[in-house]
Order: sequence, then structure tokens, then C-alpha cells
Amino acid sequence: MRLNVLRALAGIAGLALMGVGVSLLLDRQQDLRGVLEWLGGAVVLHDALIAPLVLLVGLVLVRGGVRGPIRGALLTGGALTAVALPVLLRPGPRANPTVLPLDYPRNWLLTLVGVATVTVLLVVAKGVRRGRRRPPS
Repeated sequence: MRLNVLRALAGIAGLALMGVGVSLLLDRQQDLRGVLEWLGGAVVLHDALIAPLVLLVGLVLVRGGVRGPIRGALLTGGALTAVALPVLLRPGPRANPTVLPLDYPRNWLLTLVGVATVTVLLVVAKGVRRGRRRPPS
């Protein structure tokens, strides 16, 4: 029951954030065609490349009850990489340094390290929980 409430709250928050994004996009009179092309490309990239690779890696390399967290980490890392690709593929100085003022490749790597850390903690917690459930022999 509690999990269903959390899922519903996460869904409501996601829909609210999507509404904010759409309103910001429409208020700024952006090039909607370019945005739709980028979103379509992201869906194709995810469905044609990232998801099948993650499922294959999870099936071949990972055994036991840790397959879910590993697949989740791979999907998250793939999605982060897809979003970061434009910045990662065009490194170097820009005419206007305020356009991309941060070190995006470093931040992308730090985010991937964070995802890996959370995944390791989840796998360890799952192992500890599984060890506690076993009756002493």
C-alpha cells in the first residue's frame, strides 16, 4: 500500500515538472521543431540502443538478485550520457564562455560515479538483508 502511494506521488511530481517544462518552452518561443527532433532522437536512442544493451548486459553478466539494481544503474548512466552527448562531443573553447560555464565532462563523470556508488550501496544492502533472512544452520 505504501509503495503505491509513493508511486502515485512520484507520478504526480513528474507530471507537474513536465507541465513546468512545457510552459517554459512555450513562453520562450523556442524552436519547437528542433526540440521535438531532439526528443524523438532521445526516444529512438533509448529504445534502439540503450535498453537492449542494458538488458543484454544484465542477462549475460549479472547473476542472482542484483540484476535489477545493475540494470537500473546502466539505464540511468545511458540516459545521462545521451543527455550529455552534445556537450561531450563538442569540447573546446566557445565564442561565448557564459553559454556553458561549467565543466560538463567532469560533472558527467561525477554523476556516473554517484550512480555507481548508489548501486553498490543497494547491492550491499540487498545482500545484508538476504543474509539476515536466512535461518541459522
